[in-house]
Amino acid sequence: MAGASVEPVLRDIALWTTSLVRQFPELAEELAPGRRGPAGSAPAPAAPDEQIREERREALLLQQRHGLAVPGHGAAPIRLHVSDAIRDITDGVVELEEAVCARLALPRPPRAGVIDRLRRIVGLLDAIASDPDLARHVRDEIRRMARRCARTLGDSETVVRVAGRCPWCDSVSLRAFPDRRAVLCVNPACVCTDGMCGCQDDPAYRHLWPEREWAELAAASGARTAEIEAAMDATDTPQNTDTTKNDTEETPC
Repeated sequence: MAGASVEPVLRDIALWTTSLVRQFPELAEELAPGRRGPAGSAPAPAAPDEQIREERREALLLQQRHGLAVPGHGAAPIRLHVSDAIRDITDGVVELEEAVCARLALPRPPRAGVIDRLRRIVGLLDAIASDPDLARHVRDEIRRMARRCARTLGDSETVVRVAGRCPWCDSVSLRAFPDRRAVLCVNPACVCTDGMCGCQDDPAYRHLWPEREWAELAAASGARTAEIEAAMDATDTPQNTDTTKNDTEETPC
């Protein structure tokens, strides 16, 4: 990758980091529901003592390990999917900073919170730019964590239409899923000839083309690789976004 072409990657790193720095602290506020409900609503049933003790242990662990205190936490139940997201993002940021420092032959970074670590990674962008593979890895990881954070806070996954026909079922059912950086065929009747693909015996599965297979998919479907790549960075627009909820699982075909 030439020096000039790494600039978009560095720009994306900065943008996704800004998003994650802004939204990550909001996860703590979402960790436990508010104590007050709408006017006239019935009070929530009291949680069993053991559940309360477990949730308090969870809140203390989150505060000790991740520097996040649950606002007003008492007997309110913890949202475990939010707790899982906090742990995943925290561990991911720690591992990413350590990997960056190791790749750049820098000393192991001292302990710090997620926000401080992210800012330190951004402070190394000039050095990261000299290693295109590292730059892409940093971009992909921060983008993944920022998108998980956004989804946990309530943002829905973007689904973008892709031109061309599915090579297996010949339908115009190809969709780009930017959060996964993958293209799927969303036709429930689509079945391929690969005996190892989950679509052979489970209608909930969908064909999936990861990034390394986009060129092959483009050649077979009539789409363009550049269009698929653009779809992965698309924003929600009426003409190209499919807002249909996707609740299926999928395996690579």
